[in-house]
Amino acid sequence: MNITFRQLRLVAALAETGSVSAAARAMHVTQPTASMQLREVTDSVGLPIYEIVAKRVQMTEVGLELAKTARTIASEWDTFTQTVDRMNGLTRGKLRVAVVSTAKYFVPRLLGGFCAKHPDIEISLEVLNRDGVVQRLRDNLDDLYVMSMPPLDIEVIDEIFMPNPLVVIAPKTHKLSKRTKLTLGDLRDERFILRERGSGTRMAVDAHLKRHRFTPNLRLELGNNEAIKEAVAGGLGIAIVSAHALAAAGGKWGLAVLKVKDFPIKSAWHVVYRKGKHLSPIADVFRQHLLTEAEKWAAKLGD
Repeated sequence: MNITFRQLRLVAALAETGSVSAAARAMHVTQPTASMQLREVTDSVGLPIYEIVAKRVQMTEVGLELAKTARTIASEWDTFTQTVDRMNGLTRGKLRVAVVSTAKYFVPRLLGGFCAKHPDIEISLEVLNRDGVVQRLRDNLDDLYVMSMPPLDIEVIDEIFMPNPLVVIAPKTHKLSKRTKLTLGDLRDERFILRERGSGTRMAVDAHLKRHRFTPNLRLELGNNEAIKEAVAGGLGIAIVSAHALAAAGGKWGLAVLKVKDFPIKSAWHVVYRKGKHLSPIADVFRQHLLTEAEKWAAKLGD
């Protein structure tokens, strides 16, 4: 096969964006040029690498395999160029990080400190729900992933770098907010607002409540912490959320953390990447930065 490195990057962009025009923009070429290059790739492979179904690009099986190969080659090349730059005394390149939505309360600030030390590094940060992050991990689209519940069906390198305590919250005006010795039994008549099923927070909450044989009286399931805090502040019920979701602006919402026995739930933040993946120099430096700086950030939860 006679396929250029640039054509491989175009195939990877097509698989990620699902659009020839979007892939062309990502590669800084015109759409006709991208279409011509993709036809050349198809001719070289001898099989279609994508199809148009209902006006949308659908990668074929061989196209997905080619995109996977293209990402691996691109990652190895980026690692090589960063290694050469480091030998030349330079620190530049691109860092790709995907995090679950609750991690948005601290990862951008950790990235900010990192960028201050390495101003020439380009950052790509994806903030998604757990399913979205796990899919990107499965497809090996990023350098590092931050989540509280790493998947068990993917071989990963997994490091815990910071606690993620889950607390019970209620409006400050709630009748239980002043009590200091609550039990789950005291919450039996309360309506609960919880994260959607499949989120790392919900998985930890469900496991904890099951261990204590407590079935919450569920009123709402919501997909983000802001919506949950609004609902609790509005008097729709109580909730269990990450303490990180309160650290930045808990007072703004008029919320109180209830002092319930067996809470906070002990959870943790993990930084993970695919087993066998060779981290680029930049990714490895950021991983070390996370492990070093996270302790300082975790201390803020107690302030």
